[in-house]
Amino acid sequence: MRAIRVASAALLGLTALSFASPAAHARGAETGFRVAVLPQTVAAGGQVTLRARGCEQDVRVRSGVFDDVVIRRGQSFATAVVDWDARPGAVYEVTFYCGTFWQTASLTIAGGRPSHHPTPAPWPTRGAHAGEGGAGGFDLHEIGLGAALIAGSLGAAYRFSRRRTGEDDA
Repeated sequence: MRAIRVASAALLGLTALSFASPAAHARGAETGFRVAVLPQTVAAGGQVTLRARGCEQDVRVRSGVFDDVVIRRGQSFATAVVDWDARPGAVYEVTFYCGTFWQTASLTIAGGRPSHHPTPAPWPTRGAHAGEGGAGGFDLHEIGLGAALIAGSLGAAYRFSRRRTGEDDA
């Protein structure tokens, strides 16, 4: 029976931490990690420029329309050639990975064949919209509230497990 109580308390703690994890990751866009795929529309067989800024390590870029690419630390871009069998009119997701953070961009396949190599366009003035909002940085009030909720749930689990076994003489 003790193993069930311990497993229940551990599961409760992991659940609390897993609910806190997406909120911590959502702030990844505020670290300055920004990405772009240029041009955003290209013909099958064409070349695209993959740009990433704000990452202090290698950036891995993956998509279903070209081979995986690595933007090396200290560089801000790399190029990729779109597969010849890409479907005209299809929109492919391009995912940039910087450690535990990621950003996505869309790449649309146009009809026909490329007539020239794309020229890099200037950086967008804003980063990719990641769906999160709020102020930037760490908010001490939110961190304290999250820690209190986790401590409270662990304390309640401990209290209830003690009450069931009769070890608590309260």
